[in-house]
Amino acid sequence: MDQTTIEKGVEDAQQLPATDDEFGGVVVEMKEHMNSDVFRALLKTSMSHWKLQGKKGVWIKLPIDLSNLVDSAVKEGFRYHHAEPEYLMLLKWIPDTRNPIPANASHIARVGAIVLNDKREMLVVQEKMGNLRGVWKISTGILHQGEDITVGVVREVKEETGIDAEFVEVLAFSQEHNVFFGKSEILFLCMMRPLSFEIRIQETEIEAARWMPLEDYEAQLSIQERGLRECIKKLCIAKVERGYSGLSPFPVTTDSNGNPSYIYFNKDDLNQV
Repeated sequence: MDQTTIEKGVEDAQQLPATDDEFGGVVVEMKEHMNSDVFRALLKTSMSHWKLQGKKGVWIKLPIDLSNLVDSAVKEGFRYHHAEPEYLMLLKWIPDTRNPIPANASHIARVGAIVLNDKREMLVVQEKMGNLRGVWKISTGILHQGEDITVGVVREVKEETGIDAEFVEVLAFSQEHNVFFGKSEILFLCMMRPLSFEIRIQETEIEAARWMPLEDYEAQLSIQERGLRECIKKLCIAKVERGYSGLSPFPVTTDSNGNPSYIYFNKDDLNQV
């Protein structure tokens, strides 16, 4: 049997439904229930077809109610790439070369709110859980998917303290590794302007909240946050006394749904160029 006949047989065989991606690979998005043995047979045939076509990465998206197909995919050489609450994504690199596809997201984006009033008092909270329990700290939280820094930090302050606050700028950011299941974290420290002052804490997560003099905030004995506290105090003083200018957001493009993407930069320095 010649190669042309073999290729024709593979072409005619029943295969899994798939769409091409923009990087020379294919995506299989399973939606219908299927016996695992039938799925594995179709996957074998499909892989032969894709290999003949010169495809590269093969993605299989399995909804949570089709988890019975995971074992079959793994036995065909697929490995987990990432998981979400409603689906699992598996990947196999076909060519006998290094797999250049990036791993799952490596960083978590967190925001920290520096809310300073006219008395140079900072809004601080004590959390009910975690290794900083009982320590006065700034409000922090993870950004939601699709949420801008400017929106997320306002939400966190409101949720934890009941304070309405306005985003001013990103004063600085920090990076830390091995924070959450081995992931790295980027913390954006945001200067906020309070629009209200009456505190109403989120009782499920927050033990207490108060307005605290800047010097008292830095003086707390907290090994985990000692360096961060010193930097925050210096940033606040630089902002209040010397007009330190941080990074402000400017829209540069929009996605297909009309949502803007931002670039953050020092607008004062840019105006001097």
